[in-house]
Amino acid sequence: MRRFSSIATAVAALATGCTMAPTYERPAQPVPADYRTDGVYGAQPVAAPGARSADGVAAADIGWRNFFVDARLQRLIGIALANNRDLRVAVLNVQAAQAQYRIVRSELLPTIGAQAGQAKQRTPRDLSLFNQTISNQDNVGLNGSWEIDLFGRVQSLKDQALAQYFATAYARKAAEISLVSQVATQYLQVLEADDLLKVTVETLRTAQDSYNLNKLKFEHGTASELDLTQSQTIVQTAAANLQAQQRSRAQAVNALVLLLGEPMPAELPGGAPLNGQDLLTDIPAGLPSDLLTRRPDVMEAEQNLLAANANIGAARAAFFPSISLTGSFGTLSPTLGGLFKPGSAAWSFAPTITLPIFQGGQNMANLDLANIQKNIQIAQYEKAIQSAFREVADGLAARGTYDQQIEVLERDAGAQQRRLDLSTLRYRQGVDSYLGVLEAQQDLYATQQTLISARTQWLTNLVSLYRALGGGWIERTGDRPRAADAG
Repeated sequence: MRRFSSIATAVAALATGCTMAPTYERPAQPVPADYRTDGVYGAQPVAAPGARSADGVAAADIGWRNFFVDARLQRLIGIALANNRDLRVAVLNVQAAQAQYRIVRSELLPTIGAQAGQAKQRTPRDLSLFNQTISNQDNVGLNGSWEIDLFGRVQSLKDQALAQYFATAYARKAAEISLVSQVATQYLQVLEADDLLKVTVETLRTAQDSYNLNKLKFEHGTASELDLTQSQTIVQTAAANLQAQQRSRAQAVNALVLLLGEPMPAELPGGAPLNGQDLLTDIPAGLPSDLLTRRPDVMEAEQNLLAANANIGAARAAFFPSISLTGSFGTLSPTLGGLFKPGSAAWSFAPTITLPIFQGGQNMANLDLANIQKNIQIAQYEKAIQSAFREVADGLAARGTYDQQIEVLERDAGAQQRRLDLSTLRYRQGVDSYLGVLEAQQDLYATQQTLISARTQWLTNLVSLYRALGGGWIERTGDRPRAADAG
């Protein structure tokens, strides 16, 4: 059966003419040849001695288990890849596009079928010969048809379907890479909520202690009502923030569960805290031209452009004649018992040539439409490249600034903590009012929250840059990359 299919395919290829699709030329890259290296782009981090490093390996060649070392996050990503519904739909779309391609490809081959039939007919006696008013006809045989694709119409449609299949496969690959990034980003949001809750709980505890002390002193007449109300302010602020942050954490977990595609497992490996994620910080950016072969969304856009280019070939071929061959071979007899007797063989052969003469401008309109659709896909392809370039450039700009920002915030948090300690000491010694303590505590709380937010944004940017450079498709560094349509 396989040998017959191969022979039929070869015969079809010989009978198929060249397509009339335009010669494909990849559009010029609408972005600079290099990323900027001045200003904020010039301060790209390097791995510290003894720290984890990308060692110059491109993001697309770094497995997500090597980029993320948190055991809990690795487990969550594995669950999402197995159960996420959006990814499942993307995989099914690939299978549907593959089936559609097979349907179109089959039109290049002859169609052959078997038939058997019986026909009875009554003729009025005055119109019949020899008074035979009832006539019978039994037949058994094979029939076939074949469109000789001299001008490549079917071949162009096949090329279009193939390009659409590849585009769907790359869309699936982009969806999987995006899912890895989304799970990691949402996991970082949960860790951020945890850290914010810890800071808020600690602030609420110390503020409550200060309030209790001021209340006791107020009741004994050694503190003013102003000190009491000022100490109550930070308590109420922290208590309100605690409720908001608990709500935010619950919603962050819900969003993570949606990405997983199943309830959060009861047993998960231990995870690292927010400031212990240890992501790779020195992945090389490469050149903008690398995005053409590393970003699946860019490759998807190019396949859509190829499909539109092939569609022009089909529209052009519609102006030329189409040649079809139909025929049948079998046996024909007036009685069922005589079907296979000598002399009952029957056959027919009917070649047909159809030449379009007047169709009200339909073919010309189809050709114009095909050209317009190609121009649309060119613009979409160029936009995909520009978007990819912008994502990488944004990631590089952020990566070059977060290190120093976090260092400054850490020093600021240490200074604010020292200020609070000194203000508290001076208040208890009666040197200053409680206003100094209140201001120091509020400033420390705000700085701590800003620091946690900056750490989250820094890690999120590293994840986004890893995705923007094409990382997240392979599981471990050194693995052979799967095909985009792999199951």
